[in-house]
Amino acid sequence: MAIDGRSGSGKSTFASDLAQRLSATSPVAVLRLEDLYHGWHGLGHACELYNQLLPALARGEQVAYPTWDWAAGCLGEQQIFSPGRIVIIEGVGALNDQAASFIDVGIWLDAPEDLRHERALARDGQTYTPFWSTWADQENGYLAANSPEHHADLVINTATLADPLSALVEASRFLPAGSKPLGLIGSQANSVPTLRQSYQAPADAAALFEALTERLPHAALLESTSQHLEDPLGRNRYSLLAFSTAQQPPLLTADASGTTLRLPGARVQLGHGFFDSLAGLWPPTAPLDTEYPLPLWVGYLGYELKREVGAANLHAHIAEGSCRPDAQFFAPDTIVVIDHQLSRMHLHSTGKPDAAITILLGNPPSHRARAALPVPQFSCADTASGYQEKIRRAQHEIYEGNTYEVCLTTELTAHAEDFNPFEAYCRMRQSSPAPFAHYLRLTDLEVASISPERFLALSKNGRLRAEPIKGTRPRGIDEETDLALKHDLATHPKDRAENIMIVDLLRNDLSHHAEPGSVRVTRLCSVESYATVHQMVSTIDAALQSPELAADALREAFPPGSMTGAPKLSTMNILDELEEHRARGLYSGAVGYLGADGAADFSVVIRTLVCDRLPDQSWRLSLGLGGAITADSVPQDEWDEVITKSRGVLQALGASFPAATAR
Repeated sequence: MAIDGRSGSGKSTFASDLAQRLSATSPVAVLRLEDLYHGWHGLGHACELYNQLLPALARGEQVAYPTWDWAAGCLGEQQIFSPGRIVIIEGVGALNDQAASFIDVGIWLDAPEDLRHERALARDGQTYTPFWSTWADQENGYLAANSPEHHADLVINTATLADPLSALVEASRFLPAGSKPLGLIGSQANSVPTLRQSYQAPADAAALFEALTERLPHAALLESTSQHLEDPLGRNRYSLLAFSTAQQPPLLTADASGTTLRLPGARVQLGHGFFDSLAGLWPPTAPLDTEYPLPLWVGYLGYELKREVGAANLHAHIAEGSCRPDAQFFAPDTIVVIDHQLSRMHLHSTGKPDAAITILLGNPPSHRARAALPVPQFSCADTASGYQEKIRRAQHEIYEGNTYEVCLTTELTAHAEDFNPFEAYCRMRQSSPAPFAHYLRLTDLEVASISPERFLALSKNGRLRAEPIKGTRPRGIDEETDLALKHDLATHPKDRAENIMIVDLLRNDLSHHAEPGSVRVTRLCSVESYATVHQMVSTIDAALQSPELAADALREAFPPGSMTGAPKLSTMNILDELEEHRARGLYSGAVGYLGADGAADFSVVIRTLVCDRLPDQSWRLSLGLGGAITADSVPQDEWDEVITKSRGVLQALGASFPAATAR
């Protein structure tokens, strides 16, 4: 183990406390790099000597090195160091670039300069005072030439934690395999919410959710708001309320620089790729056997994660100098599962639930009061003529043989000084019931969705299911026209071709990690009716080869094929050009959960209002829209479909499609 950080960050105390704790079960030896510093100008030489010693230490061999006589200002006696089963190397330089490959677990300690200066002088007295700047200059040179913080598996802010060692213990279950012999890992059960009590199901899940989570920064409502409708595939049975009562729950985020797990006062640096990092966290090694969904992580996969399957890298900018993470999940400490079929509700929590929570569950609100909501004025990234020209360009790519289906999208955006995303969600869920509705709150990001489309589900028994939607018609003004529109969708060759092409794409996506021969199309081109639209839906099922491949299967299917077109990779590159390298962000990605039993369920982010709170506390609102373009698409009809798809969200908000771009 290597413990690095600037002078005064607390390395010596941390190493001593860690060695004392580990020595109860294993022989521990601590190598302090200050013994290798030959004077106040000796950091560079010490790093060279340390790197020479490391190969022998890694082999478990004794090493010898000359020490420095600080009183005499010259070389002193030869020191012999014998490694234990665990070797802790502490000091500035411990995680230098050449040393990093020998380290099983790297820790970087951080603290503000004034605190570090105070600590260092308190420890070493006045002997250090005249050399503070000299040593600080060497540290700056070391940091400029090396990347010690980048090499660290764990970064701890020692200024914010009374007991930094507790952060290591908390983070240990997320660290690389090399940390497992340390024996620091707490009980896995502590991270899995356990059943506390069951209740009668509430009349209004949204009212209960609001009462439980009003002031909490991390919360999610994943629900079926269409449980009263026909449900042949069992999609409408459960609604999930998941939230953290702590201000800082474990938070898993990813962007182009890497994947990080944030904990109070610390962060675990998991690696560059999100899906590779996810495979080390989920599914759990000892999955919990539950009769209903129980989320371990809840959050989103943004469309820009497409870079991990070979597509171009874009950034989801929300304000000047600010980018939204490409993936973000929180670990809830409290979960409420509503079983609509049995009219029961189950409370799970990691600790004893707050009395207020149990009171609310025992006597839930029967309804919520409607709140005021300003009507947003949206603008569109494209005009009607501009979008139709892009359709013709997409068709040219089809004629050239570069793609055969292109899911072209645009974006409506609005700015609101004052906005209530949860009120917007409640209006949307009431006017447009959907099997995969969701509301997600991650501090300054709130997502309100009435998505009808499942991206990918995985059962605890390893059954994969994708349900792509391709083909849309508006609802009719009366029963006769409504049935005519539904029949037209069901029989139209163009819509069936769109759907079947995506079915073929998803059959291929699922086959990569499925048991041979298990991929099958359970439904093909079935029409489902929602409040504002008819949709053509297919269902593809498969059996996962092994639970360890769950994260890989998720990556193979991402982004949702219904939002890219086919073939996927080449079409995504074409889309980047057509959409003028505008990041889609959450839109076209997925929202859902990763379960404690190894199950997962994600919906496609469509019919979704994404709400970003800006630094000035105003809101940026965005609504992504689009449709599949094929060789026989009619540009005007495709633009009309974009407007049709906007109605479920806009009408609930009292808003209209921007007239300036509608025609």
